[in-house]
Amino acid sequence: MTFSAQLREETEPLFEAIYQHPFVRGLAAGKLEKEQIIHYVKQDAEYLHAFIKIYAAALSRCAEKEDISFFHQQIAFVLDSETHPHQNLCRVAGVSYDELQGAPLAPSAHHYIHHMLQVAKEGTLGEIIAVLLPCPWTYWEIGKRMLADVQPHPSHPFYEWITFYGGLTDSITVELCKRLDQLAEVASEKEKEKMKQHFILSCQLEYKFWDMAFTVEDWPIPLEVHSS
Repeated sequence: MTFSAQLREETEPLFEAIYQHPFVRGLAAGKLEKEQIIHYVKQDAEYLHAFIKIYAAALSRCAEKEDISFFHQQIAFVLDSETHPHQNLCRVAGVSYDELQGAPLAPSAHHYIHHMLQVAKEGTLGEIIAVLLPCPWTYWEIGKRMLADVQPHPSHPFYEWITFYGGLTDSITVELCKRLDQLAEVASEKEKEKMKQHFILSCQLEYKFWDMAFTVEDWPIPLEVHSS
């Protein structure tokens, strides 16, 4: 069994819990509250900005031209393509995507982003791939399962979101798993354990991210900061 397959097997309860989360179920049913959608888009926009930095860190660790090209392409994908499902959500919520940019991070988004940035700063290429992999992998599985379970008609409110993640992200996940497996073959046991722990924590935080959106999570004592 490959290293990535082992990781997927060990995190099966998390993948299943994510698919069954009320926010994800709301996407499948086409029923979410406006404030939930807006909170998700605000936080995910900031997450994707950070994700570009994680890809850039991975690129900086690459020695092979093929790997450099791959991560360069992924940066372009996030910049140019992954805003499309956000646009779908914004149309449903009746808001402009541009007006949701630059929002303060909610606690769970803050935790997740800083977890990834810390690994990007200190980790090996294998560790960086492990920490970022749960995002495309869980979304790909959500999209695939929704396509099969819901078989959405174009009239479905979240048709574009479901079809985007059910199809367009498959090669990304496959390629990341391939690269992770190659690096795991030459990694020490200590490094592989770090890769495993980074992957598991990112899976946990993927669940927390959905929960953050569903509950419209905020800090316990929100403070309004005024500029002088």
